[in-house]
Formats: sequence, C-alpha cells, structure tokens
Amino acid sequence: MRIMGLDYGSKTVGVAISDPLGITAQGIETITRKDENKLRKTCARIEALIEEYQVEKIVIGLPKHMNNDIGIRAEKSMEFAEMLKRRTGLEVQMWDERLTTMEAERTLIESNIRREDRKKYIDKIAAVFILQGYLDSVKS
Repeated sequence: MRIMGLDYGSKTVGVAISDPLGITAQGIETITRKDENKLRKTCARIEALIEEYQVEKIVIGLPKHMNNDIGIRAEKSMEFAEMLKRRTGLEVQMWDERLTTMEAERTLIESNIRREDRKKYIDKIAAVFILQGYLDSVKS
C-alpha cells in the first residue's frame, strides 16, 4: 500500500510517496500555484499522482504552534485535507509537522545546496519528513 505525504503551504505543496511496503518516503515534486485559493490545478495534479502511484492513503502535515495551538495555517491544512477526502474518497490523516521545514532546511544546508536553490526543494523534503515520521510511527 502506497501512502502520499503532503506539505501544504500557501503557494506550494510538497509531495512524497512511500515505497509499496510503506517503509521509506521519497520526494516526488513540489506543486506550485499563483494564488493560495486557486486549488483546482493543485488538486488535479495530486489526483494524477494518486492514480500514477496507486496511493491508498494521504498524510498531510499539520503545522501546529510549538505550544500545541492550532493557528490559521493548521486550519487551512485541515480544510485542504477535507477537500481531498471528498475529492479522492481516500483516508486522509493529519500529522504533526512541527519543525519539519527547519529540519528540511538543515538537511539542504548540510547537503551544500545553495540558498537560492533551496526553495525548489524545501517543500518536497518537508513532505518526506512528514511521511517518514508517519511511516515510522505505524511500524513501531
């Protein structure tokens, strides 16, 4: 069973996919859009990836505040999750993503990726961390 991990942002969505055994997460792409509320093409691309990789479940990062409060970004992520659940009919799981973007940034710095190039990869890497965290939790 393949699982899709998403890092939902105001202008981008990082996408990761698990291997068929659900052990590892691989970054696939970053979907971009011009306007935060223009989600038609974003959803269409996600649906195409679901079909291509035969995804059976989606995990979306939930960007909680460090004090565990749910802010505007987390609410937008939950709304997006509900929309995907309706559109795809798949199970959609929210996953605490605190610090994943910082972790992704650190990984890119350690990999000597130039600052101006990091934007291309950061959301995809964050999606990998979100999905891998979820995969590790269900295996233990």
